[in-house]
Amino acid sequence: MIRRTLPFLVFALIAVAAACIPASVGNGEYRGTARHIKLASTDELYRFLTYTEERYPLVSAHRGGPTAGFPENAIETFENSYRYQPLFIECDVRMTSDSVLVLLHDETLDRTTTGSGKVAEVRFSDLKDLLLKDPDGKTTSYRVPTLDEALQWGAGKVVFTIDVKRGVPYPLVIDAIQRNQAQAYSVVITYNAEQAATVHQLAPDLMISASIRSREDLLRLSDLSVPDNRLIAFVGTTNVAPEVYDLLHDHGILCILGTMGNIDKRAATRGDTVYTRLVEAGADILSTDRPREAGDALHAYRSAHKLTSRFIK
Repeated sequence: MIRRTLPFLVFALIAVAAACIPASVGNGEYRGTARHIKLASTDELYRFLTYTEERYPLVSAHRGGPTAGFPENAIETFENSYRYQPLFIECDVRMTSDSVLVLLHDETLDRTTTGSGKVAEVRFSDLKDLLLKDPDGKTTSYRVPTLDEALQWGAGKVVFTIDVKRGVPYPLVIDAIQRNQAQAYSVVITYNAEQAATVHQLAPDLMISASIRSREDLLRLSDLSVPDNRLIAFVGTTNVAPEVYDLLHDHGILCILGTMGNIDKRAATRGDTVYTRLVEAGADILSTDRPREAGDALHAYRSAHKLTSRFIK
């Protein structure tokens, strides 16, 4: 009796384990999921991205969090980063010669794919055959995703901050967000007040990441009729004056600090409490090339301060 029962139990355990593994996307086999950011509407997104003293500090994985074996701007990389923690995903959008929006950072294909030449001069049918390279330049089995594929993957999991590269029309990006009903988990990155105003005029319901480092920057956005409740502020990649954080928080605006580069290097050398000190100073979201390490530090901070969010499931 025992001999017959054991194989059945083993089979049952395998079946249960298999049911817990998410289906693969593209060529990647995903290895599990973490707590995720679940937003059912733009109203919930606005509430989630409005500053309060009980705000829930989070990590944004710069270019999705590339690491050994996982290329930048790949859906498989997004999943690898997301399985550890609730997460923002920063990704980059380029356009092919036949107007397909794809996730690539560089103007050319050479550094991150097995192809060469300018993205804007390649048809998507040719781009589909290329493989992505990881940060060490090693070829992976992963392929260049479209913006549509990424948005479909992200529903109910993450919030995207979408970096629209030069030459990519905002209307096409906005159309992709709306077509995929991704308004509740998408933020469009802009680099000046005029770009922010353009995005707001095209889609008043969308959240916008705007570069704001002073009172004058905020006033310029206000003069162009971009409301505070549609903004999160990118405050740069260096230490921020306390009065800048105070100004933005007084307007209910969350602050993204870019730690990629020098701050990430400092944390790697001096310890990951560098990240928690940035949050204590006023940063709300850390855009980092070390999402797992920064995420561990922020998890400890949230636990110590008993911070929760009803939008983190």
